[in-house]
Amino acid sequence: MDNDVIGNALLDFYNKNYTTDIIVKSSISEDDFIPIPYLFRSQKELSELEGKALSLCKGKVLDIGAGSGCHSVILEGKGIGVTAIDTSKGAVEVMQKRVLKAFNINFYDVTEKYDTLLFLMNGVGIAKTLDGLQKFLLKAKSLLNNGGQIILDSSDISYMFKEDDGSMLVDLNSAYYGDVTYQMEYKGVKANKFSWLFVDFETLKSAAVDLGFNVELIFEDKNAQYLAKLSI
Repeated sequence: MDNDVIGNALLDFYNKNYTTDIIVKSSISEDDFIPIPYLFRSQKELSELEGKALSLCKGKVLDIGAGSGCHSVILEGKGIGVTAIDTSKGAVEVMQKRVLKAFNINFYDVTEKYDTLLFLMNGVGIAKTLDGLQKFLLKAKSLLNNGGQIILDSSDISYMFKEDDGSMLVDLNSAYYGDVTYQMEYKGVKANKFSWLFVDFETLKSAAVDLGFNVELIFEDKNAQYLAKLSI
């Protein structure tokens, strides 16, 4: 088995060979799991945030980091034309089996323009680190048609570093607290470690406004996860 952990897990589930979930190791918490059925959720199983995000999609849509294609399938069902991309070959194979227009390509290699860029499941994480946020936003902006928009979600994970007295236990000499390192494991096979960004809304807004975006906070839940719309 190659180390396309997400892809192999999605293929197993799609081919009815589901026996175990994905183990997630991170630099900020204990080991966790991703239940693979969750990655194939239907419209009625979406969170409120996801439902609001999909309702905002319009025109020609690019679903980035699309995974199993669960969001793209729903948008297609509404008659919205979607292109889905993922860096996991297995994920793209699953999406193509689901009759989606899907490609195995890195976001930074995309050149075609769209009306909506959709980044869900903490899609802004593709920026990797806070230092990479400007590059991410500039690339996204270059892919928007006139009047285009970016729909994305992220979380303010500062709560994970808070002490009982409300203070934050953060090393001020280290990287931004939302710069996280992950590693995934499936059936004993470990993927390569990767960096993933969680950015609080005010930091995102400041960076985006500096680049000429209009920024709107669409929704925020009790866990500090939020949905934002960036438009030009």
